[in-house]
Amino acid sequence: MITDEDAVRPFRLAVPQGELDELRLRIARTRWPDEPPGAGWSYGVAAPYLRELAEYWADGYDWRAHEAALNAFPQFTTTIDGQNVHFLHVRSPEPDAVPLILTHGWPSTVHDFTGILGPLTDPRAHGGDPADAFHVVAPSLPGFAYSGPTTGPGWGTRRIAAAWAGLMRRLGYRRYGAQGGDFGAIVSPELGRVAPEEVIGVHLNAPPNASAPLGAEESALLSADERARAEANARWWQAHSGYATQMATRPQTVAYALNDSPVGQLAWNLEWFVDHDPVATRQSLPSWDAVLTDVTAFWLTGTAGSAARLYREIAADGWGRPAPSGIPTGVALFLGDRAIRTLAERSNTVTRWTAYDTGGHFASLQAPEQLVADVRAFFRTLRRAGRADLSVPGPTVRA
Repeated sequence: MITDEDAVRPFRLAVPQGELDELRLRIARTRWPDEPPGAGWSYGVAAPYLRELAEYWADGYDWRAHEAALNAFPQFTTTIDGQNVHFLHVRSPEPDAVPLILTHGWPSTVHDFTGILGPLTDPRAHGGDPADAFHVVAPSLPGFAYSGPTTGPGWGTRRIAAAWAGLMRRLGYRRYGAQGGDFGAIVSPELGRVAPEEVIGVHLNAPPNASAPLGAEESALLSADERARAEANARWWQAHSGYATQMATRPQTVAYALNDSPVGQLAWNLEWFVDHDPVATRQSLPSWDAVLTDVTAFWLTGTAGSAARLYREIAADGWGRPAPSGIPTGVALFLGDRAIRTLAERSNTVTRWTAYDTGGHFASLQAPEQLVADVRAFFRTLRRAGRADLSVPGPTVRA
């Protein structure tokens, strides 16, 4: 018997025009701060860059185009553990497709996946092998955009992973893969620990908890090259971690500003997208439209503060490295990410590790073709090994 709590409800994004008009007015009325002469990005987000981007947001950016892009895919909401959960559910036309749950990070939303859903679900139509097809489920993290806000504390990694396992069961998937980047690269391995009999494999990009040793014991395990990289990682993080420290300790304090000033929210999120030298690192920056779509989604749903709480909730879970689940794990390391294989192997059963000299932290935006190819290659080995013995009925939907 399906109860109201279990119901899967169709969702379609339709923002009232008045909310978009108000957003433009708020951008135009921004009270701009000064900045030190010649500061560039050394003190934080550079004012000239932000002003130009804000002008485009107010006068050139087309939210309706990105709203329509998301609405091109089937979307649903359901209630899990008392929390609203929004998700995309895109079924492949291929009968032997493997179910795959994608998890985004911060400050991302499911909008980041619109460019890879087609190639993943219908490789035949995108120049790929139909044997590599996936049925894709892509939830919005609790507290983020269309899932938010969270209705209570405690939504850390383990609880999210348990909710994802419940979602996949609700959709009728008993065996499936998991993929995630950034915080999604914390949730996805945890899903393998929560549901080891259901998860056939885990694929990660941008794993955030494999870049620095946790004490002398782990440091001793590193090679000289890895130790030098870990030290460089620590120096980099010291210079860039202010936002994370704030959100992992006092997220409510910054929430007032994020929820009241669209340009303030844009600056807070923008630093993680573009605070680097793209020439030196050879990264392809996410497009302005991609950045603004994520920020606009947070603004329109009033969830910038709720999303920030995820840092505190995950900090409460602990930043340690739990034992591996035994689930085969593939890692795609794109340019600019700092994971170290020895540390990743402390909590994952790594069976594939591929380093790329292009891309960036937001792989679905910065290296979509390479990300899709790596996901296909990793799960192809599991299909051949017979791990993907799957039953994939469709979801029960209540209008």
